[in-house]
Parts: sequence; structure tokens; C-alpha cells
Amino acid sequence: MTETVRRHERVTKTEVKGQRWTLSIGTLLLPDTARLRDTIPLYVHFHGAPWLAESSVQQHDRHAAILTAQLGSGSGVYGQPFKDLAKFAALLDEAAKVLSPNRPVRFYPIILSGWSAGYGAIREIVRNRDNWPRIDAVLLEDGIHTSYVPDGQPGPLDPAGLQPFIDFAREAVAGRKTFLITHSEIYPGTFASTTECSEFLLKELGITVRPVMRWGPLGMQQISDARSGKLRVMGFAGNTAPDHVDHIHATKNWLKVLGRMGK
Repeated sequence: MTETVRRHERVTKTEVKGQRWTLSIGTLLLPDTARLRDTIPLYVHFHGAPWLAESSVQQHDRHAAILTAQLGSGSGVYGQPFKDLAKFAALLDEAAKVLSPNRPVRFYPIILSGWSAGYGAIREIVRNRDNWPRIDAVLLEDGIHTSYVPDGQPGPLDPAGLQPFIDFAREAVAGRKTFLITHSEIYPGTFASTTECSEFLLKELGITVRPVMRWGPLGMQQISDARSGKLRVMGFAGNTAPDHVDHIHATKNWLKVLGRMGK
């Protein structure tokens, strides 16, 4: 299926200059524009072309370190490493040591983002509440899913797959965290869509979805909005592959929204 109404603009590929290190998971970048201080912002992005995440973060915050992880296809490959409850904290410590081996460095704020299957890593990370003090904000870009019951065919949603996000969303509603979710209208069929999962989360929290009709970034069309505290869920038209890819190319825009929400 194709459509020609939305422009599906794409970010031009650019390489962010700086020093890179290969970590146990992903690649850490300290851009040339960032000064190494005792405290430095860290953006951690899961899934999609690393250059796109790096470029998007660089345009939003020139002083941040950026950790990108492209692990493969499917949420399982992203979630599996973080089933080890100590892995996220260990990864942050690893990043800090390679960045500054001779003196302590603290990452603040720490922003997690994931496009599509990348949500699998973030779900496991926020499932462990010991990680919450380290996490300041979460961005899910057309990536929040769970299974149906029974698995593999349309039916009731399995709430267990969404519970970590619901719990973190409560923190955002209370103003203690910042949480932005964007979603398309794509229905995979064998597992719950980002629309279904977003609406389930909002219903659990008692938050009303407001219909809107406005242009979004890169020719996207926003059709719904829901806000409470520092939680926001933005729905966009489209059920084709280009509509899905729109969400990662708009990362710079979502980071701006996330920044305004956190103030």
C-alpha cells in the first residue's frame, strides 16, 4: 500500500564528527562540539541508523554524549540484554569510564529514546525500578507494543507487556519524569499496534485523548493528542512503511517537544 498525501521528508545523511568507542552494547560518541565536564548530558537511542540518531541529538544538544545501539530486528534482540537487571547501570558505568578514565564523570540528564523495535530495550530498562533514579526522560517513536491474548491473533491486549510503561507514565503524570510517545496508525495484525497500546495506557491512567488536525514535522499529519503532567502521547495519520519511518526522521523535533515538557 502507498499514499501520496504526506510528504515523507527525509533527513540528509550527515556524520557527526567526534570520538567514538565501541561498548558492550552500542557505540558511544563524544562530538567535537561537546566539552567533557564533570557532568554531561547523555542520550541513549535504540534501533535505526546510528547516524540519524547522532545527527538529531547533535542538532538538539551540541554538548551531549550520544550512545546508539543498532542490534538487529525485533524487540526481543533489544530486550534480551537488559533482562540482566544490572546491565543498564553497568553500561552507563562503562560509558563513563571510557569517556573519562582518569576522573569521575556524571551523566545528567539521561534521555532514553527508541524507534520501532527499540522499545524492547527501554521496556526492560524501566521494568527495573532501580534504574529510575538515573533516567530523566523517555521518548518512544512509533514503538510501544504488546502481545494479544491468545498470542498471534487479534484479541485482548496482554497488559503485562505494557505495565513497565504504565508505571513510568504515572511518574511522568506526577511530574517526576518526562515521557513522550508518538504513534502511527499501522496495525501489524499479529501483535498489538502502537495505537492500541497508547490508548490502553491512557485509559489505565484515566487520560482523555483529544482529536486534533494539524501538520506535524516533515509533512506528518497529527490526528490526536493527550497530555497530563509531563506525559504526552501524540498520534499521527498513516498506516504504511513510510509513515513508520517518518517517526525516526522526526527525532530532532520530538527532542524539542521533550525538552519543553521537561521544563
